Amino acid sequence: MAISREDIEKVALLARIRLEDSQIASLENDLGNILNLVDQLQAADTSSVEPLAHPLDAVQRLRADEVTESNQREAFQRIAPATEDGLYLVPRVIE
Repeated sequence: MAISREDIEKVALLARIRLEDSQIASLENDLGNILNLVDQLQAADTSSVEPLAHPLDAVQRLRADEVTESNQREAFQRIAPATEDGLYLVPRVIE
């Protein structure tokens, strides 16, 4: 599949990207190569391949679900400008 100079200029305009003439010629070639590669990949027969979430059967090591910090709520509430019933009071921003 080929991409035309007009397509590149249109996309550059929509993306608000300024391209020089030399860049457009280079992009036309590079994007054409990328689209050809995509066409090759789409032509591959994958009907007998089972979909995978990950190509490796790896198990992610997770850390233990343990509390590692002490509760400092009281200390934070003491230095807050305004609190009530354990909640922080903030100015209303939506009427």
